[in-house]
Amino acid sequence: MSKEISKQISVLELFQKLFHNFNARQMKDATVAFKKHLDAGGKMLVAMGGAMSSAQLGVTLAPMIKEGKVHAISCTGANLEESVFRLVAHNSYKDYPNYRYFTKEDDEAILNRGERRVTDTSIPEEETFRVVEPIILKYWKEAEKNGERFFPHEYFYKILLLDELKDKYEGNPEHCWLLEAAKKNLPIVVPGWEDSTLGNIFAGYCKVGEASPMIMKTGVEYMMYLYDQYQELSLSHSPTGEAKDGPGLGFFQIGGGISGDFPICVVPSIKYDLKKPVRPWGYFCQISDSTTSYGSYSGATPNEKITWDKLTKDTPMFVIESDATIVAPLIFEAILNRYIITEK
Repeated sequence: MSKEISKQISVLELFQKLFHNFNARQMKDATVAFKKHLDAGGKMLVAMGGAMSSAQLGVTLAPMIKEGKVHAISCTGANLEESVFRLVAHNSYKDYPNYRYFTKEDDEAILNRGERRVTDTSIPEEETFRVVEPIILKYWKEAEKNGERFFPHEYFYKILLLDELKDKYEGNPEHCWLLEAAKKNLPIVVPGWEDSTLGNIFAGYCKVGEASPMIMKTGVEYMMYLYDQYQELSLSHSPTGEAKDGPGLGFFQIGGGISGDFPICVVPSIKYDLKKPVRPWGYFCQISDSTTSYGSYSGATPNEKITWDKLTKDTPMFVIESDATIVAPLIFEAILNRYIITEK
C-alpha cells in the first residue's frame, strides 16, 4: 500500500492550474497583475461598495491591511460602520438561507424583531446601532465642546484605538478590517457618509440640536484630503526613503457606486482643477455583476475611463463580471500567498 503524502499548493498556484478562460482567466490575470504591481513597489487602494463588511470580507481584508498589501480604502458609510457592527454583535447576526422564498409578511416579521435584512443576513439593531451610538455620540459632543472637527472614519479610529468597545467584542478582532486600518492609521475616504445608519443618526441629532454638523468634515474635504494622500501614495520610494519611479497607486474596485466613482476622479481633478502634474493610476480592476449598458457607470468598461483621463491606454485593466463575495476573498488569499493542503 502506498503511503499518502500531503502536498502544499498556494491559492495562486491553484488559480494558475484551474482558471484558463472567461471570468476565471480575468480573475487569475487580475491577481497576477495585482501581485506584480505590489512586487514592483506599487501601492493599492481598495474601493468597497455593496455590503461587503456584512459579508465578512474582513476575514481576508484585515490581513491584507496588516501585511501591507492595501494602502488606502474608499468605502461607503455602511461598510465603515458594519465592520464595527460585526465586531461587537457577531453572535447576534442571523442567517436567512431561504430568503428567496420570503413573503412580505415574513419581512415585516423581521422588521418587528428589530432586524435589518441584507439578502440572507440580518443586522441586529439593538446589538449594533444602539451599542455603538452612545459611545460615538460622546465623541461627537466632545469634539463640539473642544471646537474640533474630524472625518467620519476618524471618530471610529478613536473609539477602536482607545478600546471603548473592547469589552463588547463578539467577533474575532483579527477579522475587523477597520480595527486593522486604525492601527496603521490607513488613509480612508467615505464619500456620502450620511447615507448610512450612523450618518442618519448623526443628522437626527443635528436636527434636534443635540450635535453640530460643524464637527463632521465633509465630502469636499475628503477630496481635498485625497489630493494629498494620492500624491504621496503614488510615489515609490527607495530603501533609503528617496522618491523614485515606480508603478504608482493601483485601484481595486469591489462593486460600483460612489465608493469607486469618488476616488478615481482624484487624478483628473489634480490635473485639471489643481493644474498640477500627477501620475495616472497604475492598475485597475473592478469586480462587478453590473450589466454593461448605455449610460451605466458601474457597468462601463475600463477603456471608457481613458476618455475621462482617469486611466491610460497603458494601465493594466481588468473587469471580473462575477460575485464579489466569492472573487474578492479568493484574490486576497492568493495575494497573501496562503497555502492549502492537498492529499496525493
